[in-house]
Amino acid sequence: MPEVIFPGPEGRLEGRYHPHKGKRDAPIAIILHPHPQFGGTMNNRVVYNMHYTFHNMGFNVLRFNFRGVGRSQGEYDQGIGELSDAASALDYLQSMNQNAKHCWVAGFSFGAWIGMQLLMRRPEITGFISVSPPANMYDFSFLAPCPASGLMINGLGDRVAPPQDTVNLVNKLHEQKGITITHQEVEGAGHFFENDHMDTLTGSVETYVQRRLTENTR
Repeated sequence: MPEVIFPGPEGRLEGRYHPHKGKRDAPIAIILHPHPQFGGTMNNRVVYNMHYTFHNMGFNVLRFNFRGVGRSQGEYDQGIGELSDAASALDYLQSMNQNAKHCWVAGFSFGAWIGMQLLMRRPEITGFISVSPPANMYDFSFLAPCPASGLMINGLGDRVAPPQDTVNLVNKLHEQKGITITHQEVEGAGHFFENDHMDTLTGSVETYVQRRLTENTR
């Protein structure tokens, strides 16, 4: 998988881009990593596995390091600059895939919070995956209304982002019309979906995305 360097708001950003050769209209997906100040990088196990799950479904996929992580330039910016980084990454991905019919964003933990903000700003995003959204740490009230349907998935053993906070967030979103938030809880899984729970996570993501893609091609 080729390493890529692309321009961000505060300098270069480092990523991994995984295209499908010969598929001019392949869907695209961007994957966002957890908190930079707590060891989050694009090589996080959840991010890495989601990247390949999307690629195996026929997506051209980009994951990258937020500013100040790895070889990405800049410094941590409380989520404000990281949202700008995500927008730049999506611009870069779209510039190489101008015929893509579908655009998805997937994020894990802090990356889920950034991903949902990006969703609000980019109407071309057709679906989202939010893994272990930290609804106890960050305000998600900007999702008013949430502009696209998606999947939220968390572990019932999550001690970082308590499951009840995710339930409360999903219940608020369920009150909105015109979208469908699918919520899945994984018995015994912690915040990072350790051990065999990773297979459950990637299987759920694949099942959900494949269903959405099938519905959109009818």
